[in-house]
Amino acid sequence: MGAQVVERVFPPDLRERLGRGTRLAAAPLTGALDGPDAARVLAGTEILITGWDCPPLTERVLASAPRLRAVIHAAGSVRPVATDAVWERGLLVSSAADANARPVVAFTLAAIAFAAKGALGAAAGYATAWPGFAAREGADGRVVGVVGASRIGRGVIEALRADEAGYRVLLCDPYVDEAGAARLGAERVELAELCRRSSIVTLHAPLLPSTTGMLSAEMLSLIPDGGTVVNTARGALLDTEALAAECWAGRLSAFLDVTDPEPLPAGHALLGLPSVLVTPHVAGAQGSEVRRLGLYAVEEVERVVRGEPLRGLTTRSDMTRLA
Repeated sequence: MGAQVVERVFPPDLRERLGRGTRLAAAPLTGALDGPDAARVLAGTEILITGWDCPPLTERVLASAPRLRAVIHAAGSVRPVATDAVWERGLLVSSAADANARPVVAFTLAAIAFAAKGALGAAAGYATAWPGFAAREGADGRVVGVVGASRIGRGVIEALRADEAGYRVLLCDPYVDEAGAARLGAERVELAELCRRSSIVTLHAPLLPSTTGMLSAEMLSLIPDGGTVVNTARGALLDTEALAAECWAGRLSAFLDVTDPEPLPAGHALLGLPSVLVTPHVAGAQGSEVRRLGLYAVEEVERVVRGEPLRGLTTRSDMTRLA
């Protein structure tokens, strides 16, 4: 992983704990993995901890690591790291996606609460149009459409169902049937119906060929006037220009932590609108939260050493529906 990533994800106390049950390499691998220096370290490596900025584990890289048996990813998605060669080698793979999910759930819930209260519009008009108490809207009974019953999507549903505001939750996910959605506390619907009925639509699907652009201009047009789109998943899940047009027309609002492209070019139509809040991919583990990723990885390494099942076990088949 990157040199700065190591220091943030693995502070001294976690490095010390990691060293109790393993023999750590003298220094972290922070650059390319296909050179002679990395090959010397990989030759004796049995457990490789990866993270942000790690190059792909290609066949050439793995050829230098004959003893490798586990890859513990101290970050969310393993897609940038786990190539076909990783699965063909039969390596154990773990992801700290669970640890990264909690901050994203919290961020999403904050965006939903702001959307339900019309906070962006109220803030924009604060200086000139103080609305008074009676004019303010609330969250009670709002319909929230959740697209994707991922770790984060399920966490959002659970929190919304527990909220005393009485949110009603719709769910669109091809892997969840009506009974499964009911167990989660949601009503399963197709995407078009979800858009038609939801005042807030929040995206939690993986970016796959089948999901790219799923929130198209047509789907966006179905969201009722005054609706809000929340995206903390992947920018390309929605049609950026179509959303910009809806927001410029004043019909929709948006909370976007991810965009397509990322970052948006200077002067883009979505930037500067009072009805849109764009943040630079900060919903996941940031600041002091990053330590959670390191702790999760350390605990996974300890499970490998003890021969116990991995909490974050990820398989090749998971790649068809994981971010």
